[in-house]
Amino acid sequence: MFTGIIETLGTVTKLEKEESNLHLTIVSNITDTLKIDQSVAHNGVCLTVIAISGDAYTVTAIDETLQKTSLNDLVVGEEVNLERAMISGARLDGHMVQGHVDQTGTCIGVEKQDGSWLFTFEYDASSNNVTIEKGSITVDGTSLTVVNSKKNTFSVAIIPYTYENTRFKKYKIGARVNLEFDVIGKYVARYMENIKG
Repeated sequence: MFTGIIETLGTVTKLEKEESNLHLTIVSNITDTLKIDQSVAHNGVCLTVIAISGDAYTVTAIDETLQKTSLNDLVVGEEVNLERAMISGARLDGHMVQGHVDQTGTCIGVEKQDGSWLFTFEYDASSNNVTIEKGSITVDGTSLTVVNSKKNTFSVAIIPYTYENTRFKKYKIGARVNLEFDVIGKYVARYMENIKG
């Protein structure tokens, strides 16, 4: 379980395919706190640490994960948002994030405002994921508040700290991101589907 508060950025130093799996090696300033078999969210995707060497560690994404996320888009040298699993009893600064990406979305708007940025994302609504105004959404692992919620689009307002300390500073129109919709909203949507059916 995660909070969606990004701790740091890591840099991809190696990508290695093995059958349908992808091994990602990442250098980060939290590597010395990690251990084998620990969960870490990478752009919002929960992956297990399988090896550690110096300031680098390796995780593996299986085919199921690669098909539902944007991890296949990563290249060596690219930064990733990182968050270690939350500690029980600590403050929950974001919202309850599972690290289980529901689907990808595409950035369709970047607007610099007076002291902040407004990013707009589009997603395929056929999977019945929904956002609500002032509800929570996770974009590449970052816990955010939804504004301008529509059937298959939403926007998020980004403060300078988040812009500078996450992948948001790199997003351009067309960028693909991982989306995890609010877990409570997913249960409500499923419940409503069952009532209609």
